[in-house]
Amino acid sequence: MILHSTISGEGKPFVILHGFLGMSDNWKTLGMQFSEAGYEVHLVDQRNHGRSFHDDAFSYEVLAEDLKAYCSHHNLEDIVLLGHSMGGKTAMLFSTLYPELVSKLIVADISPRFYPVHHDAILNGLNAIDFDEVKSRGQVDKILSEYVSDLGTRQFLLKNLYWVEKGQLGLRINIEVLQNEVAEVGEALPSYATFNGDTLFLRGDRSEYIGVGDESIIKTHFPAARIETISNAGHWLHAENPKDFYAAVMAFV
Repeated sequence: MILHSTISGEGKPFVILHGFLGMSDNWKTLGMQFSEAGYEVHLVDQRNHGRSFHDDAFSYEVLAEDLKAYCSHHNLEDIVLLGHSMGGKTAMLFSTLYPELVSKLIVADISPRFYPVHHDAILNGLNAIDFDEVKSRGQVDKILSEYVSDLGTRQFLLKNLYWVEKGQLGLRINIEVLQNEVAEVGEALPSYATFNGDTLFLRGDRSEYIGVGDESIIKTHFPAARIETISNAGHWLHAENPKDFYAAVMAFV
């Protein structure tokens, strides 16, 4: 099965991978800007997310193979590859496995290291929604607010809501599998994995995902990596400061 995507523009292929519990739509505005700058932009939904297929298997190995199948299907090579958070981990592994396909790698606010599970409250909140009972986004937000206090995070999560049919809401994400396999999201890049091509790591100045100690880990796996900081931004740096994020990416590519 081939991953769902939205493709826009013409030129060098530029593939963008969203983070955990996200979807390609999160990148619509920036994707349009990249396409207007002369790239063929592929906004991809990873498995169990967005409009892509649901499957019980979920690990960075299968996510990387999904991307390989996607590139083969669309005859993509020499790609610019950008991934945020979980998408960044997929992009890292893909680049180490298929370096011949990647001309430039951009990783947004994630390091190659291991991260402990930290999505419990969010997943519990999403699981608490009874779609036989709730009939509006407002009702869903009210339930989520008992688990997730941050409004921005809830708005991000609410993008997963859709009308399955008239009067029946549902979630695009495969919540059951993602809850069962959530530990996979924090897995480290294999110790032997390296990519020698041009690489840019972008971190938010208010985010704790890439710390000072991560710089040596990044250089071990990505010897040519540059690490830059986006100001006035946390983990969702592309949404919180899209202007500086866009400028940093364009200067690199």
